[in-house]
Amino acid sequence: MTTYVWDYLREYESERKDLLDAVETVFGSGQLVLGDSVRGFEEEYAAWHGVRHCTGVDNGTNALKLALEALGVGPGDEVITVSNTAAPTVLAIVGAGATPVFVDVRESDFLMDTDQVAAAITPRTKALLPVHLYGQCVDMTPLQRLASKHGLKILEDCAQAHGARHHGELAGTIGDAAAFSFYPTKVLGAYGDGGAVITDDAQVDANMRRLRYYGMDKVYYVVQTPGHNSRLDEVQAEILRRKLVRLDEYVAGRQRIAQRYAEALGDVLTLPQVTPGNEHVYYVYVARHPDRDRIIEELKKHDIALNISYPWPVHTMTGFAHLGWAEGSLPVTEKLAGEIFSLPMYPSLPTDVQDRVIDAVRKVLA
Repeated sequence: MTTYVWDYLREYESERKDLLDAVETVFGSGQLVLGDSVRGFEEEYAAWHGVRHCTGVDNGTNALKLALEALGVGPGDEVITVSNTAAPTVLAIVGAGATPVFVDVRESDFLMDTDQVAAAITPRTKALLPVHLYGQCVDMTPLQRLASKHGLKILEDCAQAHGARHHGELAGTIGDAAAFSFYPTKVLGAYGDGGAVITDDAQVDANMRRLRYYGMDKVYYVVQTPGHNSRLDEVQAEILRRKLVRLDEYVAGRQRIAQRYAEALGDVLTLPQVTPGNEHVYYVYVARHPDRDRIIEELKKHDIALNISYPWPVHTMTGFAHLGWAEGSLPVTEKLAGEIFSLPMYPSLPTDVQDRVIDAVRKVLA
């Protein structure tokens, strides 16, 4: 049987009764859109983070896009972010009408090189969008200083960082707002699409609620400002409520597997480096090796299918050629794209499968 970087079936079997009860709860409630399950999840997710507000939306991409709009970002504005990220980060900026401006990443932890941000700020800069990639947080202290100095907003991309901490603070609680994805593979994943935005700013939350609901306020059919149809589904919200109580358990499971990999493979691969002050939740376990492509091909012979996050930096994609970022402009990002790959990582990954992955990697690199 082939081992993939992610699989949900074992987890589903262990949680099946609760998950099916979640579906029955919604179907029997008489409320299929923006009902008690969405409201309940929003309250519980906000409370879990210790913030005042949470707005559930239909996916992580729209969480980012609507959050930018709710923060006042639009046409003519620039948003500073990274190219070593999933394309939706940049698609959200473009979708809000703004222009993405890239800075490179650090070779140590693959995260935004905050030392480069100050030089990227222009009179058009409206927001900073740090991506808490792979499960750990960007160094937020210098970004907070820059935002305060220049009057900028900070939107945290927390799609891969549910439960991660930075000097004790939860990812998503440091900036002006934070966007989350609940795509099934995430640390907190639904059984379909879903997303949310958390904030302590009541006005941002009010903007989010209007934007996700066509631009309407409390009176249906009265559009206050043009918006979207981006509501979190009731079934997914109820499933997320059931899984939220197990989020700490999911994180602990990922951390245990990461520790095993570190102990068994640290002498043959460059493994994830945890930046001091961070608690890594290992959404994906990204290793590095200059002979990456051969390793992936050889592991296929052992029925192990690995993933690359991400083989093509956003600025090199033809869909973003109009932004004018030539290859070579972000050298660290481009170098990493040829060397990084992800080992299997999910809380229900059996010990014997972990052993098989470890043994196969060591054989390939012997």
